[in-house]
Amino acid sequence: MKKRIRDFGVEIGTMERGVRNAISDVPGVLVGHVTLSDGAVQTGVTAVVPHPGNLFREKVAAAVHVINGFGKSVGTVQLEELGTLETPILLTNTLSVGTVSEALVRYMLEQTPEIGLTTGTVNPVVCECNDGWLNDIRGLHVREEHVRAALENVRADVEEGAVGAGRGMSCYGLKGGIGTASRIMEIGGQNYTLGALVLSNFGRQDDLQVGGRAVGREIREQMESAAERERGSIIMILATDLPLSDRQLKRVAVRAGVGLARTGSYIGHGSGDVVLAFSTATRIPHESLEPILTLPYLQDHFLDPAFRAGAECVEEAILNSMVAAEPVTGRDGNHRGSLREYL
Repeated sequence: MKKRIRDFGVEIGTMERGVRNAISDVPGVLVGHVTLSDGAVQTGVTAVVPHPGNLFREKVAAAVHVINGFGKSVGTVQLEELGTLETPILLTNTLSVGTVSEALVRYMLEQTPEIGLTTGTVNPVVCECNDGWLNDIRGLHVREEHVRAALENVRADVEEGAVGAGRGMSCYGLKGGIGTASRIMEIGGQNYTLGALVLSNFGRQDDLQVGGRAVGREIREQMESAAERERGSIIMILATDLPLSDRQLKRVAVRAGVGLARTGSYIGHGSGDVVLAFSTATRIPHESLEPILTLPYLQDHFLDPAFRAGAECVEEAILNSMVAAEPVTGRDGNHRGSLREYL
């Protein structure tokens, strides 16, 4: 079965893809899902782990860019201020952010006994989209055990579509969810990787573009459905092994908006569009006896390949999230079909 946008003859961008064409092409990055699918319950949890070590003790440089702030994410204020990521990134539905955040804190406390005793507290990072069209979001069905299972079952083979946090998501009036892609960057005679993972839940169907082709209105006419307003959200996670500072990561994160726009979004009032970016190139110690840290980072005038990679990866990841997702019927019989039915 065709499950990725390239399977339909659609080529996004010009850069070379990674082996898996996934965020896990960045060495050390792993992804785990727990999917809840039972009648009106269509939701889940997705975990993105930057490296297999202890993230609190060995942080990574990170940045956040808020394109439109209609969202309820946790942990982004400290991430913006300090420029480091110290927990896995978890994705879920809007009303489960509190439960997932507490579960992530408990997980980190078990991994790191000194938190809250001989050192400071921990900054859990949890992002969300509203899956209430397909999911009984008021039922608060995500539990701590689901978070733990997602964290304990991360792997390099990234599942896409209606899985994990993406189970109940909608995109351009069709089924959305989890999508991923990667690009290889040749800089200074060395190859580096940038990968994206998205949780897609946004868009007005008339606006959908696939590889530059405006197909949204055609699809709506085939579905014989009324035009909908722009609403929903998207979380875009960028990972790279390129040595970048948090300032440079923010610059790369801004370019995710290019990929988002290329699929047709104009970033409407009710859409929460958030980008998180991190680099695995250097691990930053939580505590060090040395007062001065020397961290390598790229000279700015070499950043263009990363900018292009960020845009290409996000565009392709969004389309992958849609074609990989099977049709889902959920709460009150609400239904979303798959993009692959119309390509």
